[in-house]
Amino acid sequence: MDVSQDICWLFNADRLTLYTLNADGSAIVSKVKTGLNSSKELHLPINSHSIAGYVATQRQVLNLPDVYDEAALARIDPQLSFLQEVDRRTGYRTRQMLVVPIIDGEVLLGVLQIINNKANQAFSSLDVEGAQQLCATLAVAIHQRTRPAPPAASPAPGRATKYDGLISAGLLSFEELQDCMTSARQAQQSLEQLLMNRLELRPAQIGPSLARFFSVRYVGFDSGRIRSEALHGRVKREFVTNQGWIPLEDSPEGLLVMCIDPEAVQQSRLLPQLFPQISKFVYCVTTQTEFDETVAQLYGGDGGSTSTIDEMLADMRNDGDADAADEVLMESAAADNELVKLVNKVIVDAYHQGASDIHVEPMPGKGKIGIRFRIDGALIPYIEVPAQFRSAMVTRLKIMCDLDISEKRRPQDGKIKFKKYGPLDIELRVATIPSAGGVEDVVMRILAAGEPIPLEKLGLTQHNRERLEATISKPYGLFYVCGPTGSGKTTTLHSILKFLNTSETKIWTAEDPVEITQKGLRQVQINKKAGIDFALVMRAFLRADPDVIMVGESRDKETVSMGVEASLTGHLVFSTLHTNSAPESILRLLDMGMDPFNFADALLGILAQRLARKLCACKEAYVPDPAELRLFMTEYAQELSQTAAWQADPGGEAQALLSSWHRLYAQDGQLRFYRAVGCDKCHQTGYKGRIGLHELLIADDLLKRQIQERARVATLFATGLESGMRTLKMDGMEKIMQGLTDLKQVRSVCIK
Repeated sequence: MDVSQDICWLFNADRLTLYTLNADGSAIVSKVKTGLNSSKELHLPINSHSIAGYVATQRQVLNLPDVYDEAALARIDPQLSFLQEVDRRTGYRTRQMLVVPIIDGEVLLGVLQIINNKANQAFSSLDVEGAQQLCATLAVAIHQRTRPAPPAASPAPGRATKYDGLISAGLLSFEELQDCMTSARQAQQSLEQLLMNRLELRPAQIGPSLARFFSVRYVGFDSGRIRSEALHGRVKREFVTNQGWIPLEDSPEGLLVMCIDPEAVQQSRLLPQLFPQISKFVYCVTTQTEFDETVAQLYGGDGGSTSTIDEMLADMRNDGDADAADEVLMESAAADNELVKLVNKVIVDAYHQGASDIHVEPMPGKGKIGIRFRIDGALIPYIEVPAQFRSAMVTRLKIMCDLDISEKRRPQDGKIKFKKYGPLDIELRVATIPSAGGVEDVVMRILAAGEPIPLEKLGLTQHNRERLEATISKPYGLFYVCGPTGSGKTTTLHSILKFLNTSETKIWTAEDPVEITQKGLRQVQINKKAGIDFALVMRAFLRADPDVIMVGESRDKETVSMGVEASLTGHLVFSTLHTNSAPESILRLLDMGMDPFNFADALLGILAQRLARKLCACKEAYVPDPAELRLFMTEYAQELSQTAAWQADPGGEAQALLSSWHRLYAQDGQLRFYRAVGCDKCHQTGYKGRIGLHELLIADDLLKRQIQERARVATLFATGLESGMRTLKMDGMEKIMQGLTDLKQVRSVCIK
């Protein structure tokens, strides 16, 4: 059960079902069944009227490209048919099926059924061989589990417990369970905690025993779950904790409910009253540990505020007409307890949902205040607040970042150290902007401290990663990361510093703000109000025996000049630029007044970067037709057409490019693209998370000479491409073939 999803991933399959033989040997019963209907067991007679039953009867492998192909099934056995009732009931469409018997010598133990190749083609011969090897291992496992246990290891008759399944699974003995039960009673401690602490059992091992006892599905903790205001906003945290159940998601089966005791929850009949619009409920069991983790995940780890957004707004509405006192006692209204809780909850929810920005957008007149979160680069509506709290909410945010509450006509900016007001140790960069209708918009960027991402997990292609590591491993020089605000430049620089960070290396950084920290770095926070800017800190670094210097931004001539000087005097210098592409960055720096000869000598390389939305795991693979593939190649080669090699032999270069794609990305000889589908985890958008697109320009001898000659951007582009650079769009299109994103998202972040 623990590895069923990993097995699906290994076979690039959508689902699997594991059947075992029943007690009298007349049928096979589903014991592990991934997918929506895994809570209900399937019983299939051992005969030729079903695919799994036929495999159990004949004890031979079936690899079916299409289970609905009746003619193909009839050629195998005239009685053979696919049971379509499950598909009709669930709306799921079964296509490919690889079915393998589980045999111990001559004894049938069960059947493994692997369903739907995500590439939408028959499972390969390698898949068949792998499934047979897996079934050989499963045979040993099932044989061990079905062996009669010695009398001492069996629970006493008539005293069944939730944890008897642990004995059957061979995870502990009857004596060990009895001893733990006695100890738990004496110490007034939870038996589950005692089993985990004393016997080092994991929740994922205890869960199946609970599922067996209650005859329902086991659901564990999932770090990808996202709070739904429609479900979780209706019930308070305290109520959920006391009752021992929490709604998870509204699935096609019904409302999925995680319970500690499913029987007690069903008997209470509370759920139909709280969710009258839902007709079906699917009760699942979980461990106390995983239940507590899920509650903390969906309601916030602090547990301080148990009120939902709707309840807060209702309480605020009951305070009377706030609009009348709005102008006169603005600061008093902003300090109102319920409003303070509301503002804190918006920030906490944004952080837990992985938002990078919070947009507070008041409408003029009697229009409501819209609040939206930017998650994975896209704005998602969160809530609407009544118009009478417009000024009070903006004033509260201004007070938190120490801005002038009486100034409404000019933009202001500041920072909120949220630790003073709420449970999270985060900073928010705040900008207030007067907008039409006499209202003020507020945009807050969440600056959460974090750990650096290892370079190998940064999303670089192997081609770019090898070239980047070779470049940054040089003893001195100047390296830039460029891109617009929010494109991940600082994250990339810290990944590079993590790669270089050793006990022999002294690394100084100047940042505004310090978001990512790592041991071994000496980091300086820029404070413009105190006169501490990048240029001042840079001068100080040069007297502080550095090996590596990282400057958060190169905004002016003085900072860039000192970076060039430091690199020429034996230091490795990293910085960021706000430019569109790597070659354009060179002209931007020269326009700042850099000496082209010194700058060319100092430059190691420039990495341009963008963030594109990543396809969710629910993505669907398809094989592009020749016309689509031809257009795709034409778009990819748009910049390559400027190179001398392409102009000399366009046909040969195109063929070589296609061959390299097949070598690197083809599956079973075919290139595949992927399209967004949509599921509950990605809010039906089809996208979850973001992936970096990279354009790495290495300063070789030819490029340095062209910099000294102040060559045009087009010339620098062509030189970079001939020396192995791949543009942002080219890198993005390779990640399309890897199944990480799609063309729409790549085009949305690449100018060319």
